[in-house]
Amino acid sequence: MAVPNTKATFKNYCLRALGYGVIDINISDDQADDRIDEALQYFAHYHYDGVERMYLKYLITADDVTRARSNLTNATVTDTGDGSTTASWLEGKNYIPVPSSVLSIVNVFPFEETATNNMFDIRYQLRLNDLYDLSSTSIIHYDMTMKHLDYLQHILVGEVPFRYMEHQNRLYLDMDWENDVTGGSDYIIIEAWRKLDPTTYTDIYDDMFLKRYATCLLKKQWGANLSKFSGVAMLGGVTMNGETIFQQALEEQQRLEEQIQLAFELPPMHMIG
Repeated sequence: MAVPNTKATFKNYCLRALGYGVIDINISDDQADDRIDEALQYFAHYHYDGVERMYLKYLITADDVTRARSNLTNATVTDTGDGSTTASWLEGKNYIPVPSSVLSIVNVFPFEETATNNMFDIRYQLRLNDLYDLSSTSIIHYDMTMKHLDYLQHILVGEVPFRYMEHQNRLYLDMDWENDVTGGSDYIIIEAWRKLDPTTYTDIYDDMFLKRYATCLLKKQWGANLSKFSGVAMLGGVTMNGETIFQQALEEQQRLEEQIQLAFELPPMHMIG
């Protein structure tokens, strides 16, 4: 069996799994490509092998600072009561474009130079004054304390509030762009989840779940196509029964999606440590 490592070989593998080469699979090339793209999208969103935890850095430019300090008119609203009072709402352009492969951003690291303020860092003081003897201190208790102090550190020192939506591909940083950063010298570092590119990491096409799920979607499309000719008799008395194929594929899809939720989906962030 040839191991699929491109979209073309992957499509041929899935079609052969449905019987291509022995029987005709009534799906157009465009339909097959659409269903495979849909399977890859689902795989990236719900399977832990479809994404990677990534740290990305970006050098803020002077143009970024200038743009972030400007506004655009979001909407001009007229009061419905007197019909004469208007209000123009402005929206800050304090965003940085993010690659479309980024699914979510979970952290933006502070801009402070920690090398100069460690003496006033609450975690530094805890290590200096309390963790003097590892033989008499519980490492488990210490680790849990550090995690809770991350939140306290956020309150005392302050971190940059940020907003991100996948379909906008914009990272909004709600800060004082005039005083907090210097264009051309300051970096931001983000912790993000990025979907893997199958053209680069071709082993994705050989994933067992993805092969089954893509084959299921192709079968569902095949059944939907044949159901348009339900009851039509072919040469030799054969009758098309696309509805049965469609229902079988629908049940398989439901089982596979239940399986990915139970076995392959990453837990919510509040459940990870």
